[in-house]
Amino acid sequence: MSRIATLLLVVLAGCATGSVPPAEEASPEAGGAALQGGRTADLVPPGYGTLHQDQFTVSLRSGALMIKVTPLAERVIRLAAPDTYDRLHALAESRRSEAAAAAMVPDPELFLVSFFSYEPNVEFQPEGLQLVQQGRLLRARAVLPVTPGWGKQRLQQQETQIAVYAFAEAIDYEQPLVVRYGMEESRGWERIVQVLEVERAKVRARVPAGSNGGAGGQPDAGR
Repeated sequence: MSRIATLLLVVLAGCATGSVPPAEEASPEAGGAALQGGRTADLVPPGYGTLHQDQFTVSLRSGALMIKVTPLAERVIRLAAPDTYDRLHALAESRRSEAAAAAMVPDPELFLVSFFSYEPNVEFQPEGLQLVQQGRLLRARAVLPVTPGWGKQRLQQQETQIAVYAFAEAIDYEQPLVVRYGMEESRGWERIVQVLEVERAKVRARVPAGSNGGAGGQPDAGR
């Protein structure tokens, strides 16, 4: 089995499981200065987390659709259990160069997005997914399909389609983040922020002295 096919299988396994207030549409530069250099600052080393993917995924129901949005940022996924971290890290790295070129920014924010249908023959609109943070409306600059049927934009019952969304604007994952699709929205990230804070403290307590937060690092032997 090819490396791409294997990666697709593990991604699928991880994903199987009123009026809207206006927001100001953000430019790629908006809010970026405040987070410059902060995306990789104070990272914990990978391999010590225990979170499952659904614990840092925002779910949103819109009619027959269930939409799941998972950040692929290192400061989030390093808090995941080792197998989950390895899967999401590999996916992000495999698409990062393509996402950067498509989004026309050197370091886009990547999210894994899945659409699932409870009914047959349901249409979905990839561009209908948006994020809102601190009054900024964030639209994906690029959408990179992971599953082969994404381009049909139509789901059969119990079918899932997955893509990686690339955003040009910097995102603060320690602040509330609203996920919006059409007229529906979820503020589930507010609860997830607390989960991440607790897990980050636990990870720091587990890490042996002298370990660093370099990407792809592994726990010391004898963990």
